[in-house]
Amino acid sequence: MINRLAIIGVGLIGGSLSLALKKAGMVGEVVGYSRTEDVRQQALELGIIDHAATSISDAVKDADMVFLAIPMGAMSAVLSELAHHMKDNAIITDGGSAKAQVVDVARVALGDKFGQFVPGHPIAGTEKSGPTAAFAELYQEHRIVLTPVAETNHDAVEKVRAMWVATGAEVFDMEVKHHDVVLAATSHLPHVLAFNLVGMLAERDDCDEVLRYAAGGFRDFSRIASSDPLMWRDICLTNSDAILDLLEQYQQGLDQLKEAIKKQDGEHLIAMFERAKQARDTRFDEPDLIDNSEV
Repeated sequence: MINRLAIIGVGLIGGSLSLALKKAGMVGEVVGYSRTEDVRQQALELGIIDHAATSISDAVKDADMVFLAIPMGAMSAVLSELAHHMKDNAIITDGGSAKAQVVDVARVALGDKFGQFVPGHPIAGTEKSGPTAAFAELYQEHRIVLTPVAETNHDAVEKVRAMWVATGAEVFDMEVKHHDVVLAATSHLPHVLAFNLVGMLAERDDCDEVLRYAAGGFRDFSRIASSDPLMWRDICLTNSDAILDLLEQYQQGLDQLKEAIKKQDGEHLIAMFERAKQARDTRFDEPDLIDNSEV
């Protein structure tokens, strides 16, 4: 049971956590903060939070648990500010999609309180944002990854784990760098590709006609290009090494594909397509497959 939960960022991710914990009866009071007053008031009116704080210091005061649901680029400043106002035994965790940089900035910003920080990543979401997008079931049957480091307090990790289990999620631990590579491959790269494809088509003179005839497969793939541009800008910049490595690999595959098409090399195309089909069909036919999508 969390007596007082402070959520910095009361949109889809933070708001859904609050609603899930309220529904499970696992939280007493939820205090929320957003830079925008309209967003704070909206979260209050929707019952996502019980008190709308006007500052980060007000939000984290007397909180037992602090959850950061903010853009990656804001982590350093927010952590530095809350470090001076939180209770000595308060636990801090986050929902950032890349962990190495968050851990680095938290170590500097929190100083001797760094052990109370439990880096985490809820692998869930939709293409929508804001308090109105939040719903209590967002995390059910989704994975939550925690990436504690050597200094992380064990009891803090277990309390964060219990918080996420209460939302209906499955919680796993992963090493920081491995997390960033895995998520770059399964989430970050697909988003970059979707943004690029839709952006490319948007620049065509016949864009409206092209999109008018878009089939369901295109809509399914391109849906993630409706995600928050600010959030994904920050993810690209904070997990740049892993994303660039994968883009290089992807470019090599595109080059091979282009060459096969130029040479009318049907055997190469069949081999490539069958390899991809078998890999996907084998993985996604599992009956107990957990949804790992961030949108």
